[in-house]
Amino acid sequence: MPKKKFYAYQVGEEKGVTDNWNECAEIVGGQSGAKYKSFESEDEARRWLEAGADYAVRHIAREPGIYFDAGTGGGNGVEISVTDSRGHGLLHRVLPEDELSACGHHLLERGRTNNFGELLACKYALQIALETGMEKIFGDSKLVLDFWSKGLVKKSMDSETISLADEVAKLRKKFERLGGRLARISGGANPADLGFHKN
Repeated sequence: MPKKKFYAYQVGEEKGVTDNWNECAEIVGGQSGAKYKSFESEDEARRWLEAGADYAVRHIAREPGIYFDAGTGGGNGVEISVTDSRGHGLLHRVLPEDELSACGHHLLERGRTNNFGELLACKYALQIALETGMEKIFGDSKLVLDFWSKGLVKKSMDSETISLADEVAKLRKKFERLGGRLARISGGANPADLGFHKN
């Protein structure tokens, strides 16, 4: 059974959320300047409306924090994204501008895996959180959150992944000693989500 969707709409000053596509289509159909978008939750749909119904905003998270993701669907290899709760890129805080794309993502060298990208994005999220005092970090990779960011990698992994996992584990311990917390979020609710996976 398909997941239930919620449709946010805005026509002039009128705005609202419905869980019925036909109702939304009737409201926005033929209306000049009408905006509408589907979401996984009613709460997220309302947050999008409150943020001005801006199509550039993919997801607005429920709580303040730093969000990270990696994806491979752009066709250029693995790229990573680290954002605030409104989807604004934060990688410029830890990487030089010439290493970022026009949309603020960082493209990894060819041959890197998506999991390596998730781990690297977690590292940058931790560095930014430690610099800014942000106490919450969210990602959608169970492997990275539950294992690799704790330094738990197979000894058979390549040396760069093992080294990066060790570095991330040290950052995580420092972050958690200061009261920080890492948590999992679904890809569909992640403001950093690159949209290259099935939800």
